[in-house]
Amino acid sequence: MDSLITAAARALATGNPLSALNFIALRDDAPALALRGIAMAQLGDLSRAKILLRRAARAFGSREAVARARCVVAEAEIALVSRDLGWPAKPLDSARIVLERHGDRANAAHAHYLAIRRLLLIGRLEQAERLIKDFDPAPLPTASRAAYELAVAGIAIRRLRIKSARAALARAQRVARESGIPSLAAEVENTARVLDMPAARLIAQGNARLLRLDDIETILASKVLVVDACRHIVCHGGKAISLETRPVLFALARALAEAWPGDVSRAALLARAFRAKHADESHRARLRVEIGRLRKTLWGIAGINATTAGFALVPRRARAVAVLAPPTDEAHATVLALLADGETWSSSALALALGASQRTVQRALDDLMADGRVQAIGRGRTRRWMTPPVPGFPTNLLLPAALPGG
Repeated sequence: MDSLITAAARALATGNPLSALNFIALRDDAPALALRGIAMAQLGDLSRAKILLRRAARAFGSREAVARARCVVAEAEIALVSRDLGWPAKPLDSARIVLERHGDRANAAHAHYLAIRRLLLIGRLEQAERLIKDFDPAPLPTASRAAYELAVAGIAIRRLRIKSARAALARAQRVARESGIPSLAAEVENTARVLDMPAARLIAQGNARLLRLDDIETILASKVLVVDACRHIVCHGGKAISLETRPVLFALARALAEAWPGDVSRAALLARAFRAKHADESHRARLRVEIGRLRKTLWGIAGINATTAGFALVPRRARAVAVLAPPTDEAHATVLALLADGETWSSSALALALGASQRTVQRALDDLMADGRVQAIGRGRTRRWMTPPVPGFPTNLLLPAALPGG
């Protein structure tokens, strides 16, 4: 491998794509094409980066299996950063196997890490945890080890294991400082701030207050019966009952929990669960049916008693009842939460991450764009959505630092 390729690769490893391009910008051989693709990705030109990496993979030829696999790994990371979550996982897994077979532990580990990040983004926590369980991050380059720890912290946060999340973030901060890449250190610091920001509202007996993630973990571990409007579950004493696919039952449970220890009138429940402004006998009959279903679903942790005015929630062993709600009741808050990472998302990727239909997500994006909360880039299949960027904070891409063809 010649000295210019080596110098360009070292520049990329330290997050300096412009210096890398000074060495290889005019070259069209396979290693140079691959490094130019990585440099363009770090500069944010993801479309050009994908073209260069595909050219490099073709130029390496069938005999350069390792180099081709490295190009696949780099392209997979570009897909991940551009939130092309529908990018097939099989080529990445095949590339990882090739890299492992040929002893390229660093890039094989990076491919494994990318698979974890993708699963985390689309909410497949169980699968992500299975991949992490037997994964050794030691072969990863310094920058990628910091990003890996961010993924570990992300899973811990979603599982509300805040102590574990803080430990992972502390490791990420230490590795980021060692890398000497300012943008990486800034990303880790921004993620760490999430733990100290309001994450939910606690609504109990007519009062509401904001909670941090530590507070939420404490509440869920207490003897309080919690109706969690963030995850659409009802939980107590370590037992969680999911109502994610039963929106009417969850609406009734939340209304009853917010009114506890009082009751909720039948008219209020009809308005809350069915949005019925003028209830007739059919609405009242349906309410009785749905209350019966909710009573059966919550049987192990709470009962529902009929009162003169309506219905009341009666916890069986809990000392209190509370509702965990998002920090704001703003419409389309979940879409905004995903777009808050600063990346550009396609509507199909948002739908995949949210578990919603693409048409539902598109309506939400149209509403948010009309309010100036999001903006669109591109047209047709290339259209991407993002929140308006904050000047002075560019998004950088971390890609494998190992040399193509080496």
